[in-house]
Amino acid sequence: MCRPTGRFPAAQRIRKRPEFIQIQTTGRRVATSHFLLLVYAANLAPGIKRRARLGITVSRKVGTAVVRNRAKRLVREAFRATRELWQDDVDVVVIVRKPTRSMRLRDVVAEWRRQERPVCRRTEEARIDREKRESALAQRG
Repeated sequence: MCRPTGRFPAAQRIRKRPEFIQIQTTGRRVATSHFLLLVYAANLAPGIKRRARLGITVSRKVGTAVVRNRAKRLVREAFRATRELWQDDVDVVVIVRKPTRSMRLRDVVAEWRRQERPVCRRTEEARIDREKRESALAQRG
């Protein structure tokens, strides 16, 4: 059974709009029935250790403010419960595509765990994209 695991620190959240836009335009996509997961391998300075970060997008099409906020709480908790899916150098933006009114935490976790292989594959592709970005910057500079 999945249980709430406490606070969600600011260091593990994607908070700035330019970061959201960058991840949404260049991130690798994994679609589930209720969510779109965008995986992006972040550029890390040597010696910097951090955990995977999460950003959440829920449009008004999903429902009222109460429904959207509940969806965000479910996504945050599911992200914590599926920590093994997310590598430390990865940023993940979750776009809620359908209303999650009847969903429980275990349903969201099960839906994400069913997509474990595509998530791993997209993470590797995102790392290759990161290496390409870094080599392009090195050639320019």
